[in-house]
Amino acid sequence: MEKAHRYHFTKPYDLRERLFEYACVIVQVVQYLHRTDAVGSALADQILRAGNSAGANYEEADDGSSPADTRAKRRLSLRELKETLFRLRVLRASGHLTEEHDPVIAETLELNRIMASLVRKPKPVRPST
Repeated sequence: MEKAHRYHFTKPYDLRERLFEYACVIVQVVQYLHRTDAVGSALADQILRAGNSAGANYEEADDGSSPADTRAKRRLSLRELKETLFRLRVLRASGHLTEEHDPVIAETLELNRIMASLVRKPKPVRPST
């Protein structure tokens, strides 16, 4: 019988829900890392902050006071996802994370791409009156 992956993503269509699910999995990864050595534990705290901040900033972006504020908060989400991806890749390359964690890295990369496309999306042109 094949073992199910511990870190499973349902990938909901709603990006808000997908980032929430991602933040919950990041908590599980951090708990795992805290049971490793000092390096894993130190990077875990940074991953926890950045991985959860991505979703929180996206939530705030929906309530932006202006289109510029919304874009700025989405850019913050993207930066946090990039930081999380970098640290996860370092931990994977150094042996602190295993192939069991590859779905987390893959989801981080996918969320990076989604967020980057939202950030790059051109500002809608308002009709002149």
